[in-house]
Amino acid sequence: MISVKSFSERRRYLASQMQKGVAIVPTAPEQVRNRDAHFPYRFDSYFYYLTGFGEPEAVLVIVAEADKGTSKHILFCREKNTEREIWDGFRYGPEAAREAFDFDETYPLAKLDEILPRLLADQSAVYCALGHDTAWDTRMIGWVSQVRQQSRCGVTAPAEIHDIRLLLDEMRLSKSAEELQVMRRAAEISCGAHRRAMQKTRPGMNEYEVEAELLHEFRRHGAQAPAYTSIVAGGANACVLHYVENNAPLKAGDLLLIDAGCELDGYASDITRTFPVDGKFSPAQRDLYQLVLAAQAAAIAEVRPGNSWDAPHNAALRVLAQGFVDLGLCHGSVDEVIQSEDYKRFYMHRTGHWLGLDVHDAGEYKLGGEWRPLQPGMTLTVEPGCYIRPADNVPPHFWNIGIRIEDDVTVTETGCEVLTSAAPKGVAEIEELMAERDKPGRNRSNGR
Repeated sequence: MISVKSFSERRRYLASQMQKGVAIVPTAPEQVRNRDAHFPYRFDSYFYYLTGFGEPEAVLVIVAEADKGTSKHILFCREKNTEREIWDGFRYGPEAAREAFDFDETYPLAKLDEILPRLLADQSAVYCALGHDTAWDTRMIGWVSQVRQQSRCGVTAPAEIHDIRLLLDEMRLSKSAEELQVMRRAAEISCGAHRRAMQKTRPGMNEYEVEAELLHEFRRHGAQAPAYTSIVAGGANACVLHYVENNAPLKAGDLLLIDAGCELDGYASDITRTFPVDGKFSPAQRDLYQLVLAAQAAAIAEVRPGNSWDAPHNAALRVLAQGFVDLGLCHGSVDEVIQSEDYKRFYMHRTGHWLGLDVHDAGEYKLGGEWRPLQPGMTLTVEPGCYIRPADNVPPHFWNIGIRIEDDVTVTETGCEVLTSAAPKGVAEIEELMAERDKPGRNRSNGR
């Protein structure tokens, strides 16, 4: 877990970047699923990044005072309530939260409207996620208006509003040693889940049965939830990039694409593996799979300090384009296929995204119009693929094959570290693992 000290240091660093002003960062609201049942609660990532506080109905306020070289960190949260705790479970309350999470001041959330205008008085700027939530925008404008009404008393209101996400996105982009430890553990759990899925999958099962094996492995190792809705897509379903129905039967001769990862202590993992339902790749499946695997290897080789964000994508794209030409799916030279974007019939997404507290994590991909250089601590996915739907100009033996291979990769001082390397992805490795499914004496209770 991330230490309380680290959360405090993040708040102080943010205040130093603000120089002067007040930051207001609310957590996410609880969401009703239907009638009086709620979705499982998940905090706002920005709020949690600065506090480590996981309860709903909470607001962080940071008052930066550059002229004094100090800052004040204030939490507004729910009051202790013994009766509600009987129904809903433990809550810290302001007093305990101040001690446990190292805040300068804490108040009941009910006092927010009373105290915020006082904190905004004579401040030059407000930092918030303007435009993210209309209700919060309205409240913030109301607080500023209250301060402005005191102008005859010599009180000045903030004249500037800044998007706090611009500062926080840059902070979140490079992962600390503590964050990477959590992400390694999340990756380890998810790798085990993918191994379990390979060993449990058999023709005649339904996609949701395999999804259940993933969830079993996530929870039994302490992950709080899937980091996103798992994709368990057999056969033609794998050609739907965001397929989440997970309710079709699995057939011998088809591939199964699984895009799934757990969330551990707020941090996501994100892995995709593709393997044959019956344990053996057909020749056409093998050709396409080896192509995607080679494209991923080329992309990962480009993940190193100083290379641009776009370098892994470009490396994967050239390998895929050459393969599409060699297999008769595209025609012309590699440069012509890329220039015409003919490859997009079979590969229509980019090769990765930032990863952290969010699956598609915070951080800009370009700076000043140019792809940003990679730096140590940045963590990203590398996930080339190919998706071949039936068409008159496509050889039938390739129809309805969807393949994606995705790993989580951290930039190091000298290159990169693949956090998810324990999830099998070589053809021989996958086939060997799946061949163990029916061996006598294998422990069926844990998939090993």
